[in-house]
Amino acid sequence: MKLERWLLNVWYGNDWLGKYLLLPLTGVFCVLAALRRWQHKRQQVKHAVPVIVVGNISVGGTGKTPLVIWLVERLREAEFKPGVVSRGYQRQAGDIGDEPTLIKQRTQVPIAIGSDRNQAIATLLQQHTCDIIIADDGLQHYRMGRDVEICVVDGQRRFGNGYCLPAGPLRESISRLQSCDFVIVNGDTMQMRGDTLVNLATDETQLLMTWGDKTVHVVTGIGNPQRFLQSLKQAGLQVIPHLYPDHHAFTGTELCFDDTHPIIMTEKDAVKCRQFAGQNAWYLPIEAVLDATLAHALLTRLQGFKHG
Repeated sequence: MKLERWLLNVWYGNDWLGKYLLLPLTGVFCVLAALRRWQHKRQQVKHAVPVIVVGNISVGGTGKTPLVIWLVERLREAEFKPGVVSRGYQRQAGDIGDEPTLIKQRTQVPIAIGSDRNQAIATLLQQHTCDIIIADDGLQHYRMGRDVEICVVDGQRRFGNGYCLPAGPLRESISRLQSCDFVIVNGDTMQMRGDTLVNLATDETQLLMTWGDKTVHVVTGIGNPQRFLQSLKQAGLQVIPHLYPDHHAFTGTELCFDDTHPIIMTEKDAVKCRQFAGQNAWYLPIEAVLDATLAHALLTRLQGFKHG
């Protein structure tokens, strides 16, 4: 955790010394990444159905999962049969990973998991009648052919200090955005909406606005928890934060406190905590809401696959 805090301060704070100490390693990273990209593009596999890649150029959470769910729902409305492929990072929830489990629960879409995205797509097409594929977090998987690239940017953190790993938070340089078909900014052209709390033990629902200024424990294991914390504070809640690393494997003791204050977590964290959560634990489902102009442009592009 100390290393993580230090890196976050280098990337998003004022630790200029740390940045300059890491810059030589960034140079090595950029050279190796460029060689890998060149090699993998030469081996790129074209698939029988259109592939939509949803990813980002920075480490940490940017809001990709709600966008993937939004895409699945819109594609179904347009009479597509979508499927999703994902790496399933640090598989803990149902042995497929946090985000894929959440996507599956919300949409019941066919999902294939694997570090080799081309093999995952092949498996999906063999087992299901999908006519379009969404690749969750596959922007840098250059062996995988793609027809549309969507890059999600965190509107609060943006690109940090603008440097690539490890001196900065970027997997690729900012210029990579120029080759993406759509750049969606979480907090600007995409907003997250969540107004109903759900109890992990009973599935009871309560409107967030009815909780007033309650004091709550907020337990999170996501890439960038600040946006979630801020939304709860804006709703009037008195927040006691308990922050864990992204993809943290929770235990029952981490949800036990010496008071009766309720616990709130994200839906992604609830996937891992439902089996041992008590009746005072709640999660807040959120959904992506896209700017109307952006949504129209994106859906028009996707509709084009129906006609050719």
